[in-house]
Amino acid sequence: MSGFGFPLDRFQLDAITSLDVGHNVLVSAPTGAGKTVVAEAAIDLALHAGGRVFYTTPIKALSNQKFIDLVRRLGPEQVGLLTGDNAIRGDAPVVVMTTEVLRNMIYARSRALDDLHAVVLDEVHYLQDAYRGPVWEEVIIHLPPAVRLVCLSATVSNANELGEWIETVRGPTDTVIETERPVELTPWYLVGDRGAEQDHLFEVLVDAKPNPDGLRFVQDPRSQQRRGGRVTHRYHIPYRIDTVQRLADEDLLPCIYFIFSRNACDDALAACRDAGVRLTDADERREIRRLVEERTASISDHDLGLLGYDLWLAALEQGIAAHHAGMVPAFKEAVEACFTRGLVKVVFATETLALGINMPARSVVIEKLTKYNGDTHEFLTPGEFTQLTGRAGRRGIDDHGHAIVAWSPFVPFSQVAELVASRSFPLTSSFRATYNMAANLIMRYERHEALEILGMSFAQFQADRALVGLQRRLTDERRRSERLEEAMACERGDVAEYAALVERARKAASSRVEDRRAVTRAVEGLRPGDVITAPDGTVVAIVSIAHRSQSEIRLRCVTIDSDLTSVTAQDFVAPPHRISAIDLPVPFAPDDSDFRRDCARQLAAVPRNRAARRAAERLSDRTTQVIDAHPVHGCPDRDRHLEALADLDQVRRAVEHLRTSLGRRQGSVVRRFEAVVDLLAAREMVSSWALTRSGRLLASTYHECDLLIAEAIEAGLLDGLEGPELAAVCSFFTYEERRRDAPRAPRLPSATVGDRFARTLAIRDGLARAERQRGLPETRIPESGFASTVWGWARGGELDAVLDADLPAGDFVRNIKVLVDLLGQVAVVAPSEGTRRTAAHAASLLSRGVVATSSDVVVHDVVVHDEVALEP
Repeated sequence: MSGFGFPLDRFQLDAITSLDVGHNVLVSAPTGAGKTVVAEAAIDLALHAGGRVFYTTPIKALSNQKFIDLVRRLGPEQVGLLTGDNAIRGDAPVVVMTTEVLRNMIYARSRALDDLHAVVLDEVHYLQDAYRGPVWEEVIIHLPPAVRLVCLSATVSNANELGEWIETVRGPTDTVIETERPVELTPWYLVGDRGAEQDHLFEVLVDAKPNPDGLRFVQDPRSQQRRGGRVTHRYHIPYRIDTVQRLADEDLLPCIYFIFSRNACDDALAACRDAGVRLTDADERREIRRLVEERTASISDHDLGLLGYDLWLAALEQGIAAHHAGMVPAFKEAVEACFTRGLVKVVFATETLALGINMPARSVVIEKLTKYNGDTHEFLTPGEFTQLTGRAGRRGIDDHGHAIVAWSPFVPFSQVAELVASRSFPLTSSFRATYNMAANLIMRYERHEALEILGMSFAQFQADRALVGLQRRLTDERRRSERLEEAMACERGDVAEYAALVERARKAASSRVEDRRAVTRAVEGLRPGDVITAPDGTVVAIVSIAHRSQSEIRLRCVTIDSDLTSVTAQDFVAPPHRISAIDLPVPFAPDDSDFRRDCARQLAAVPRNRAARRAAERLSDRTTQVIDAHPVHGCPDRDRHLEALADLDQVRRAVEHLRTSLGRRQGSVVRRFEAVVDLLAAREMVSSWALTRSGRLLASTYHECDLLIAEAIEAGLLDGLEGPELAAVCSFFTYEERRRDAPRAPRLPSATVGDRFARTLAIRDGLARAERQRGLPETRIPESGFASTVWGWARGGELDAVLDADLPAGDFVRNIKVLVDLLGQVAVVAPSEGTRRTAAHAASLLSRGVVATSSDVVVHDVVVHDEVALEP
């Protein structure tokens, strides 16, 4: 095998040798190590043998990128693309697609599989994704036996186990593991310090051990100072502008700056732009503008104005950008093109950038080691940390890559060092039987065959082999717990008692975060006319209540002096209590002086019953004194005791988790499948191991809410609608509010759509009861918050008429494209011919403007548009 233009590494040669002898191959190697070379070798072998190759990826953006790369290598006539957005040369010898597209082909028994020689499963470690991961196992299990697999994975610590499973399912498989990064990585720790001329930057590890310097930067409760009503500390999270400037001064650009918040990415970009940070020269700025204009040419000037094009381009020309899912695809792709060409030097990005997109940098900054999952903040796993830092270090350009972790008051340095040093990246199956999967198994296999296939899953493979490993890990964790208990013990006093005092002081100094929920609940329970004690101790009457963005609740009140005042939930230290109530004058006119005087007269008649300030407000100073007097405070090993206590809490949770895991027995995959089949039988979709008509509809419905959608279609909820109405109804299934704390108001465009929403909720409630009875996870609740937006867009509304502050343009485009995909399915599976036609029409109504532009792919600076999709 030759023609790559550079000498191959040993792991690449080993993998290609396996392909030459007809084996499947699993390659586990760090980001940037050159796994793609193995995929290209497999493609060359297949083409030489006259066969076809499918190249699958987990996300559309990565599929688009691989399509572009392969077109450049093989020529445009040799390569096709099939995603939910594009169908370009679907009959080409090499076709790039998302894994879901291939899974759907397999279940449809597509003729495209007849001459398939090999399948490349890129980013195969994605099979542990909670929602989409099972698709990878379905593909591996169901592909025709003659098809060779080339599985490319990031570094995982149980690659051999995964390889053994693939061999069990598909025959001879060689596992090739490369652990060395192509560019050495240096992890750094950056600490903001108000008491120093510049922030502290030093290596996390010294001789593979935690750097002793890191232990100096522990926030002492006594260092808190109150300035202007705010509590300040000496150490702080480094300021973003200072960090960018520091990286520029130390020649550590280009950089990807990971911030796990879209708004925070935009804020960081605006701050750098407005501060005049400039990292480009005149030639670079001209090239940036050319690339941007090329990728945004098909977006109207009107829409570009709505998307903030001028400010966005100004920042790009300064060499800085943001990258997150709230941006329209054209903007994200322009950022990627500018960054990979070395024109943009700093990108503030969410973690989605770490998945496969080829954007190597000299350095990576991780601002926080925790991210919000929609319910709680989770600490990054070693695998996630490695995935993020894998972008640091450009092969052939940099001698070293640099990963900078920012200081945080919530994460001790010892935990940072442990994460950096960890080499444990186990891959765990997320496989479970879905309704659609069960329907397809019933349709294609006898019962015993279906059960055998489920037994072939990686989840079952791991369950069968995991019990000894779980017991060993439990024993290890118990021993670790004993060591930590010894390290925690202090002869001077009770460390747990001391830690509780420190924690109490911290919470009191930060306005007692634990009370905020109680305050918010109390404020939410107030009504106009209620009389309360304001945060400043005065008695006021509420005249109006406004709910602002980010869950802010603002109360407009009248004082006893007839003045208007406003307070927010954040202003209350303790939950406010209703003292009494007054009758607000009619008509309601709070800006009118007579209205306010009337309120004030009633307020004056209310007995003075000011609630005493809670004693907890005065605890901070007393608690600090108690801390200083506690015997443990003077112990020279105090910090070591406290770290041992914190680690002990984590170990105890791990022990409990392991105990729970050991309680699970083999057969969990089959038990869930049996429960799913039982529910489908009760819903009259399965009868005597055969699908009914509605069951066959379910087998062709690929969506997170597959069963709910199938039942809605069967109930006629999609029938008899106009195109915009059908699009609005289908959005109930596809739209999911990102901000669970402040869902979008359920705005419905018509009475008909409202009726369909009520009936959809009724179907879902019945389904959820059946799921609870069988111990199955409940199908998520449909949401109507996108229906009016969809309806307006389908009726030809302009972009500015459908967007609002709570719906970024990128989210709008993404949600519309997911909806178009579902409408495409309805256009095929709906029993009613009229509904099928309406669904196809609705999809065409939605696919316009900035939505249609987002499906374009740029190859050799030429925009390629999608064609008519071929048979799936």
